[in-house]
Amino acid sequence: MALRHAVLVALLDEELSGYQLAKAFDLGVANFWHAQPQQLYAELTRLERDGLIAGREVVQEARPNKRLFHVTEAGLAELEGFTAASAKPSFVRDDLLVKVQAADHVDTDALIGQLSERATFAQAKIDLFGKLLRGMRQDRTEEEFLRDGDRIGPYLTCLRGLAFEQGNREWCERTITVLRGRRQARARD
Repeated sequence: MALRHAVLVALLDEELSGYQLAKAFDLGVANFWHAQPQQLYAELTRLERDGLIAGREVVQEARPNKRLFHVTEAGLAELEGFTAASAKPSFVRDDLLVKVQAADHVDTDALIGQLSERATFAQAKIDLFGKLLRGMRQDRTEEEFLRDGDRIGPYLTCLRGLAFEQGNREWCERTITVLRGRRQARARD
């Protein structure tokens, strides 16, 4: 997937400025595609040049003018082609996993600390995803929302982000338990 598709998806619901896009990315798209703000601004320029989005100037009082962007018909056609194409399988590329792979040959105290930090980070993301999901559902149950909600795409991707972070937290906690247990067993021997 190219960043262009993630930006197009983020612009589907409403016109956004570059700043608003960066915020929207942090809250929604970032659970499956990460980008720095400068990457987003550069991509907006390319998308507009390619006719996939259109921008308009908004004059503001006492603040600099801003540009709002929306997806064009060509952008929707690009997304249609993208969603019809086969998706490549994802893969894990994580420094922490490389470190854990070396656990039998290094002092595990630092690993346990890093695993604990990762579990804490995962819990914060779990809490955020829970809040986002509740906000999308409002007063409906999940089943009601998935059956009758206006837009379920963001909800479904948020569910995937939630499951991913729950898996991360559980793996970190289990790995900490294993490493501590092995260290204690070696200390007794």
